[in-house]
Amino acid sequence: MIIEAKGIEKSFGTLKVLKGVDLEVDRSEVVAIMGASGAGKSTLLQILGTLSTPDAGTLRVDGTDVLHLGSRELSAFRNRRIGFVFQAHHLLPEFDAQENVMIPALIAGVPPREAKEKARRLLSEVGLTERLTHKPSELSGGEQQRVAIARALVNDPAILFADEPSGNLDSKTKEEIHRLFFDLRDRLRQTVVIVTHDPSLAELCDRTLVMRDGQFVL
Repeated sequence: MIIEAKGIEKSFGTLKVLKGVDLEVDRSEVVAIMGASGAGKSTLLQILGTLSTPDAGTLRVDGTDVLHLGSRELSAFRNRRIGFVFQAHHLLPEFDAQENVMIPALIAGVPPREAKEKARRLLSEVGLTERLTHKPSELSGGEQQRVAIARALVNDPAILFADEPSGNLDSKTKEEIHRLFFDLRDRLRQTVVIVTHDPSLAELCDRTLVMRDGQFVL
């Protein structure tokens, strides 16, 4: 089991957003989390990804009790073991595709030559061999999202978390990005947890969970 979350609760002021959520995810599983806006999906994803701390509950990620790590240990764990893909690509405009992908590896202390080679290989994996030296402004929306996915994978994360990863894309590009997640699972044995409103993406996943009012209902 790569994610073991039990009794996860989270409130913002008087608003209780998560009400005792339990979740287990197997290695190499692709899981979709669906639900209306405000159901708690993104809050849960941020907690699972160690970007936010729950008010109550326990959480083990890749065998580590992440809620008991110090801030420096947690940052290092997140950088090396967790990858994130968001609806907005968050690419740095002054750097080309290869340089954007290299950044998390350099932060993790990977030697520049090794980071560059790894970035090149991952960009090839996501179909961007010919776009290594293009800056974000020279890439389509789908290409930018592919760069973001490669960047999320550069440190060989145990888990890839994606929050509405195809929300800003046209239907053809959206299908390509959806398929890419499953190609990555098949080639790299990647575990993926996806928050989405898109039923066509959820249907492709191994399992779909539905949130309502801070709890899973399905």
